[in-house]
Amino acid sequence: MNQPSALGLNESRPKTNVRLTISANNLMDLDVFSVSDPICIIYEKTSGRKSTTTDPITLPTWRDRQWTERGRTEIVWNNLNPQFKTTFLLPYFFEETQLFRFELYDVDSKVVGTDLTAHDFLGRFECVLAQIVSYSTFRAHLGDKEQIGSQVKPKDKNSKNGTITIRAEEDEKNEKIQFDVCGEGLDRKDFFGKSDPYLNFKRRFDDGSSHLIHQTEVKPRNLNPRWATVQINTQALCGKNLDRPILIECFDHEKFKKQDDIIGTSQTTLNELLTEGGKTGSTLQIPLINEKKKTKKSKYRNSGTLKIWNAKIIIEPTFLDFISGGTQLDFSVAVDFTASNGNPSTPSSLHYMASGVPNQYEIALRAVLSICQHYNSSKTFEAYGFGAKLPGHHLVSAVFPLDLHSKNASVVGINGVMHAYRHALQNVTLYGPTNFSPIIEQVAKKAQKMINSTARYQILLIITDGIISDMYATINTVISASGLPLSIIIIGVGNEDFERMHELDSDDALLQQDSRIAQRDIVQFVTMRDFLSRTNGGYLDADTVMENLAREVLYEVPAQLTGYMKQRGFTPRTSDDPWQRDSPPDEYDPRMDNIHNIRASAPPLYPQV
Repeated sequence: MNQPSALGLNESRPKTNVRLTISANNLMDLDVFSVSDPICIIYEKTSGRKSTTTDPITLPTWRDRQWTERGRTEIVWNNLNPQFKTTFLLPYFFEETQLFRFELYDVDSKVVGTDLTAHDFLGRFECVLAQIVSYSTFRAHLGDKEQIGSQVKPKDKNSKNGTITIRAEEDEKNEKIQFDVCGEGLDRKDFFGKSDPYLNFKRRFDDGSSHLIHQTEVKPRNLNPRWATVQINTQALCGKNLDRPILIECFDHEKFKKQDDIIGTSQTTLNELLTEGGKTGSTLQIPLINEKKKTKKSKYRNSGTLKIWNAKIIIEPTFLDFISGGTQLDFSVAVDFTASNGNPSTPSSLHYMASGVPNQYEIALRAVLSICQHYNSSKTFEAYGFGAKLPGHHLVSAVFPLDLHSKNASVVGINGVMHAYRHALQNVTLYGPTNFSPIIEQVAKKAQKMINSTARYQILLIITDGIISDMYATINTVISASGLPLSIIIIGVGNEDFERMHELDSDDALLQQDSRIAQRDIVQFVTMRDFLSRTNGGYLDADTVMENLAREVLYEVPAQLTGYMKQRGFTPRTSDDPWQRDSPPDEYDPRMDNIHNIRASAPPLYPQV
């Protein structure tokens, strides 16, 4: 059994591990007396702009310092259709652009070093990891020495260099232990009333220390509580080790004391939970022991009993399960055209178009779109503006198509969004106010049509320079939309005080207003200025800003999507029978979406005053 290559980067960051399996077909035969002996080498771009190139490649990848080798397969001797046994384990991050090259060589010796001069180049394919995981099985034409190859389309014929097939699957599923638990005969800790008990489940480590993994809700004034069904990730709880001790603590919640009172502790294992608490009609009974009371009372038995039943392992669908099952991310963008942005023709404006330098709106648009485009096979987006007067209109348009003429606001590709933005900027009159509720309602109507299946999930990006004028209405609209397949990303540009905007990003508690409470957290808010400056002074280049910004604003999307699907009781379709993926329109040109039209190192991105 071969050992897979581990392509770990920063192991401290949360990640999903994806395993790649590689094969190739119809490779070129470059040997005279036999057939080619292929090997596949994987490189990742670790510096420079992380977008596929449109220029001819003149420097071999193994010599290019912007690329780092992440692993290589075994050599398959005398085979033009190799199925490589070596698999590769990659850390996958939804919110990042992870650019890889897969290069095949015909080797001329059993020893293949980093210098590949002596070996014959067979072909190359370059893409971001997101493209591979979104299709589960990805086929591509191999390019020659100066090319990066291209995705195979249904009616394509065989290419000169052959094809590569890359299969991606999640290496570890989200395994959880689920069980019901209650307490009986718990100690009374309150002098004038009953205890208010809750449970802590902690992981034990080899050095004797422990770490809190899960906490139940508090059951007020109850000595025989039954808590809600518990679900805990087995990797976090015990490292999936059946016999690693699991510590359970029962506390009495104290409203008016600095510290809660311990009722008792107990210990179990995953094996015990499943064997004793998992049998039909069987219940695992664990005594709670209070060590202080035990040492003081000779006839002490326990401080109550925990009963656990219906214990079982469940596998929760992951984000990648839905993506490989064909779930598409629909994307809408809304741009703030209120007068507070400043006159677009002056350098102090947030909408100012300097030659070769992106403004903050353009950076935000491209940062998010460059990630999301890989999860929408149609490559079409909805682009809106708000807070402006349109040509020939006297009233302010609360929501309008960014290209000013399309009925459904659809544009093709990132380049289409950028073109529509510049077109609107040259034709509308900036006005106001900054109202969010109309655009959220508009996109929520679209999301409402997606609620009956896992085929689509909606993302709305709002870019704004100021405080919301209709905060009360916006909160109500967000609460109403919180049960829909919808995530809202808000990016604040400029130097405004955005303190109130954080009310919408309810990370600590669900958003509520009057008597209404959101079903889930669907809003993520960040300010652009937090990503512009270097820690040691000066400004970051635009590419770095986009990379860091995308990582922050898209981080919560996978959990929001799976949270919605779980709430609705939806499971993903299999990768063998996915939802049908829409093809992009004929006018879509992927090369145009990789042309940034900006200098690699941009001057300060704050308005020039």
